[in-house]
Amino acid sequence: MPFPDLTPETAPPASRRAMEAVTERLGYRPAAIARLAASPHALDGFLRISAIFESCTLDPLSREVLIMTIAIRNDCHLCVAMHTAKLTALDADPALIAVLRDRDRAGAPLPDERLDAVRRFTLEVLASAGAVEDAVLRDFLAYGYTEQNALEVVLGIGAYTLSTLANRLTAAPVDAPLAAFA
Repeated sequence: MPFPDLTPETAPPASRRAMEAVTERLGYRPAAIARLAASPHALDGFLRISAIFESCTLDPLSREVLIMTIAIRNDCHLCVAMHTAKLTALDADPALIAVLRDRDRAGAPLPDERLDAVRRFTLEVLASAGAVEDAVLRDFLAYGYTEQNALEVVLGIGAYTLSTLANRLTAAPVDAPLAAFA
């Protein structure tokens, strides 16, 4: 395994503080963090950009729909488990979670039209490399989202593309606290 689980003792010194902060916040050290710590810049970058995304004006369910859309698209089993747990903690509709998790129903509409607008817009931003048609943007805005939210979708895509690709590159496993959501 080319990416071992690092500890604060074995990680590069510049990764140690961030590793300890994540462990303190979650109560355990996720394998994804232990492996991403091989690059202090990647670890710090992900933690910063994900914190910025978490503080944006998109509501929590919209953020999680975006993240699950990226996780399924990029086939990140770890992110699917982690964000299924987050959706569950947010009391999301089980039907919403089921459709988001089902790769075979990736094109099926979500049971909530507004959240489906986020997923559709996210996929259009990805498919067009950001050059969405005016009609696509208008459709997204018609569900009560704003131009600021549209740019926050781009922010979320960046954050969770980094996460999903790093998790796949490092072969980060699902941690025991998330196993029930895998």
